[in-house]
Amino acid sequence: MGNEVKINRKETTSFQYEEAIKTLRTNIQFSGSSVKAVTITSSISHEGKSEITSRLAESTALIGKKVLLVDADIRKSMLVERLQIEKEVDGLSQYLSGQKDLEDVIYRTNIEGLDIIFSGPFAPNPSELLEEAAFDKLLAWGREHYDYIFIDTPPINSVIDGAIIAKKCDGAALVIASGRVSYKVVQRVKQQLEKSGCRILGAVLSQVNVDKGNYYYSKYGSYSKAYQK
Repeated sequence: MGNEVKINRKETTSFQYEEAIKTLRTNIQFSGSSVKAVTITSSISHEGKSEITSRLAESTALIGKKVLLVDADIRKSMLVERLQIEKEVDGLSQYLSGQKDLEDVIYRTNIEGLDIIFSGPFAPNPSELLEEAAFDKLLAWGREHYDYIFIDTPPINSVIDGAIIAKKCDGAALVIASGRVSYKVVQRVKQQLEKSGCRILGAVLSQVNVDKGNYYYSKYGSYSKAYQK
């Protein structure tokens, strides 16, 4: 595996935000040694799911764990832009469709212990691709070579991709944006996850306004609090 990328984050986060990510990381660790492949999903778009997933992966790598971050949002990914990757990368859609081998789409990063599989070009049939045996092969290989696999999926209330991925994982965390999604929608998504057979590890409440005289203010203007089920 000779692929490398440099993560160029320029945004800063608040102490409160960083502590919340650490709490989420710790809660996942205490979920048990059998929980290695974790899907992070949400009900609707713009709930902060992708940002939380990437920050969680980085935070876990920084404590000495070997982490694989998989961007499985083949439909509308923003990870390359979010991490400010300055080179063209291959990704998951190309691997699942047989255009690339697995080793071709795994990228080492400048954060020790963190590797990434990007989403790759838009695919017209993402649900079908994710059902392929190639995705099962990826997870099986990842479980052998990494301490954790964190998978960012599209919102479950919008498309079925997240539920397909969840049924192949050991656990799921649901990101819920405060004030942006109704109780009924969250319950419907929770039921979909339960039907997939995936263990729901808990929820992450995001975009909570805790601005106290700007003391906890960050560029994101939000706070993510981790809850363990």
